Formats: sequence, C-alpha cells, structure tokens
Amino acid sequence: MEPKTAQFEQGAADALQDPKVQQGLRGLYGGFHSARLTAAEATPDWEDLRERGKAIKTHTVEHLDYYLEMAERNVRAAGGAVYFAEDAEAAREYVAKLARDRGVKLVVKSKSMVSEEIGLNDRLIAEGIEPVETDLGEYIIQLAGETPFHIIAPAIHKSREDVSELFEEKLNTPRYERIEELASEARRQLREKFINADMGITGANFIVAETGTLTLVTNEGNGRMCTSMPKIHVAITGMEKVVPSIEDLAVFLRLLIRSATGQRISSYVTTVTGPRKRQDEDGPEEFHLVIVDNGRSRLLADPHLRESLNCLRCGACLNACPVYRKVGGHAYGWVYPGPIGAVVSPVLTGISDAKHLPFASSLCGACKEACPVKINIPRMLLKLRNEISEGDRYPEERSSPLSERLAFKGWRAAMSHPALMSAARSAARLIQGPMSGGSGGPGPMANWTRHREAPRLADRPFRKRWRDLHDDDGDSQK
Repeated sequence: MEPKTAQFEQGAADALQDPKVQQGLRGLYGGFHSARLTAAEATPDWEDLRERGKAIKTHTVEHLDYYLEMAERNVRAAGGAVYFAEDAEAAREYVAKLARDRGVKLVVKSKSMVSEEIGLNDRLIAEGIEPVETDLGEYIIQLAGETPFHIIAPAIHKSREDVSELFEEKLNTPRYERIEELASEARRQLREKFINADMGITGANFIVAETGTLTLVTNEGNGRMCTSMPKIHVAITGMEKVVPSIEDLAVFLRLLIRSATGQRISSYVTTVTGPRKRQDEDGPEEFHLVIVDNGRSRLLADPHLRESLNCLRCGACLNACPVYRKVGGHAYGWVYPGPIGAVVSPVLTGISDAKHLPFASSLCGACKEACPVKINIPRMLLKLRNEISEGDRYPEERSSPLSERLAFKGWRAAMSHPALMSAARSAARLIQGPMSGGSGGPGPMANWTRHREAPRLADRPFRKRWRDLHDDDGDSQK
C-alpha cells in the first residue's frame, strides 16, 4: 500500500468528526483492553512471563543473523524454500514469479500485515491473479477497498449495517440483519475459494529457528485452510518474527494470545514444518518462506530503536493508547498504527512523510504498561521527536527554528548553574511586565500570552525565602 503518513493531521481530524469511527473505537477499552487485564490477572506468573518474553526477544534480535540462518537451514531440511527479500519489490516479485511459473489464477490469503506492507494484492491483480482475503475482517475491508483499521480487528470501524450494505452491493446478497447471517454468508462465499485456490498465502506469528516451523494464531480456522488445501503455500514474514526454540514459542503463545484478545488460547494454533510428507493426509506440495527486510535493518542498526523489533503485533498498545482510541488506524496512514506504528513507520517509510507520527502520543506510558514484552515505546518516541526537532540525523526535517533551539539551550545552561539561573531570573523580572495581565509578550511569546496570563515571578526567589526561614528558626532557638 502507498503510505499516507503525511496526512496524519487531516486523517485524525476526520476521524474525530466521524461518529461511526468514534462508535467503533469506544469498544476497544472495554473490550480487548479489559479482556487483556482480566487474562493477565488470572495468570499467576504473568510478570515473570513478560520478563522472559522480553529477555528472549532481546537476545534473539541481538543475534538475529544466527537465528535466521538456523531457520533457513531447517526450513530447507524440511523440504521448503527460503527467500530473503531486501525490500517490498523483491518480495512482490518473488511471489508473482512463483505464481506465474505455476499457472496460479486464484490465491487465498490468511491475515498478513507484511503482505499489506508490501502491497502484494495489487501486484497479484496486475498479474491477472485473484487474491482473496479469508480472515473475516480482512475480507470485509477488501470488499470495501480499504486498509486495515486495527492489527487484530481490521474492520472494527464497520457496523453490522455497514457490512450488510457492503455484502448486498458487492456480493448481491439479501439485506441481512443478524451478525450470524453475515458470518454464514461470508463462509459460503469463501468455501468455494478455498476449494479452487491454487496458492495459499499467510503471514507468520512466529518462525521457530530450531525446527523451521511456521506458527499461525487464528480464531476462524482460515489459516489452517490456507496452509493445507492449496498445492502451494507461501508464508511472508518480517525477519524479526524468528524465535529460537519450541520452548520459547510456548512463552510467546501465552503472551500474545492473552494480550491480543484476552483468551487463554485462541481457537486455532497452526504449526507447519515444510510441505506435505508422504504420511500426511493433507498439506501443500510446495512450501515457500519469504523473509522480508524492507527497512528493518535500519531499526536493527539503531541502538535506540532496535527494541521495536521485539513487537509481537498483539495490538495491546493500540487498545491502551488514548490517542489511537480517538483517531483510529486509518489516520496513521500505513499498515502499523498506534504507538508502535509511530515508531516503526517513520523508519520504514521515510521520516519526511511520517514526521508527525512520533508526536501523536501523550507519553502517558500506557503502551509500555500494556506491552507483553515491555517495549519502552515512550522512550523511542522521545528519541524520534528529538531527532526530528533538533537532531543532526534529519537536518532537512528539523522543525524547531533556530531561536527556539537557542532558547532551550540557554534554559538548560541556566538550570545547570545557580549563578546563571539567578541572572536569568533577574532579567526575566525586568521583561515580565509586558507579558502579564494578558497584554501579550515580545516575539513568539505573543502567541502564548494571547489566550492566557503569564504568571509574575515572585519578588524573592524560593531559595532566598528558604534561607531566611531557616535563619529565623535559628534566631528563635537562640
């Protein structure tokens, strides 16, 4: 998909004025977020699990080359193929060429954020291949021609009436009133696609390095259908999704599912190791694993932002974030919304268009508190804000004027030296007259004082008052 991160401010304003979007977002806190809290409270070793998950992910990311090589070796040993895609175009071309060479006409897809990231559907359509999303939420937004609104619930902004009208328009169905009827209709439509599909494309929640095993977590069973019914299975995943061992996978399954939906276990946990074996009753004849970089190496190389690669894509930070819960996913303009998206999107898509995203946060820390692997998202947002506002890394994007940067450097110097602080206070008292009483102030201060009254500095500073107070106490004791 084409990033629209530059339009965040307009997208946020539109979302705030849209009653349907606001209605859909109201359910996040009392739904997914509350369910996560309940699941965490019911898990006796929850904090220990979070610490273990954090340690495992940090270790894996720090030794990512080692575990990626191990995963590649074991996938190939199981009969699968592995392709490392440097960017989105390389990933698209690999899948498109594979489909052309195999004469593929119909592709069924399980939910994959990376396939959204690389714009795979558009490429398949350009090749004359029909891609069909089989996750119900993804199926709805594909029919609507939209992008996912939420990592876990892509169509959470759609009401039952919206979906009914969409099915009537796109599928020529009756106007359904009940959710069960809509789900049954989607099942009928997709059943034929599963049967006739030549290729199944999935994402990957995890890749186990020691066995080469792909793991999918779903609640609808479509992931299992996409991996078992078509002759060809292609899994597309970011390079950060590798975990060292099956034992580590057990930790992350407990963390991911509880954090995403509040369930103890999802309806389906699918594990796939290579293509079908002779003794297997079902499964694909070919298995291809596409491991995507597409800018992740830049995150990996940055010691301040590397921690973002620990993300499990559970959506917990979105559900907890007061900003996301008001503006929703489309405002962020790309695949990864919310607090974690405000960190990774500027790096993956380019800081020029996404420079507003790191500022789309109150820095309340709710995202860090909700994260199952304790990613310090506020710290990374502050780092990006600093780089954009006054850092040397993106000088062309520097948003703060020279006068503002000099003023804050002066403030820092004054706060660090008592003598300078005293001198600055004396100077401030001399110029505070024009700024008090709502009469405005000099230069840029006029904007600040136009709608508020600047408080006057005290005649005597606190330090002098404190010293005098102690002197008085000493005299009284004498």
